[in-house]
Amino acid sequence: QVQLVESGGGLVQPGGSLRLSCEASGRTVSVYAMGWYRQAPGKQRESVATVTSNGRTNYADSVKGRFTISRDNAKNTVYLQMNSLKPEDTAVYYCNFPNNPTRWGQGTQVTVSS
Repeated sequence: QVQLVESGGGLVQPGGSLRLSCEASGRTVSVYAMGWYRQAPGKQRESVATVTSNGRTNYADSVKGRFTISRDNAKNTVYLQMNSLKPEDTAVYYCNFPNNPTRWGQGTQVTVSS
C-alpha cells in the first residue's frame, strides 16, 4: 500500500522560507514523476511543481523563481524548498504522483502571515 507523508509546514512571515518534505512508502519515487500540490480555503487543489523521473522540473507560474522541487532517491523523499513566501502561498500542501496518483496524504499546512 502506497503512503505519502508530508511535513515541514508552519507559520512564516512574508519573505520567509520553508522546506517541505514528502516521504513515500510502498512505491519507489525515483522511477515516477512526483509533484507538489496545494489547496487554499475555498479553492480547488492546484499543481505547484513537478519533477520527472529523469529530473526535469516544471513549476506553476505563481511560484517560478521562488520554489524548488527536488528528490532524494536514497530516502524515497521529495522536497519543496519555498523562498520569498507570500500570503497567497497560504494553503495545505500535498504531494502525489502526477501520472500514477495514489491516495492523498494528510498534507502540511503552510501559513504566510505577519
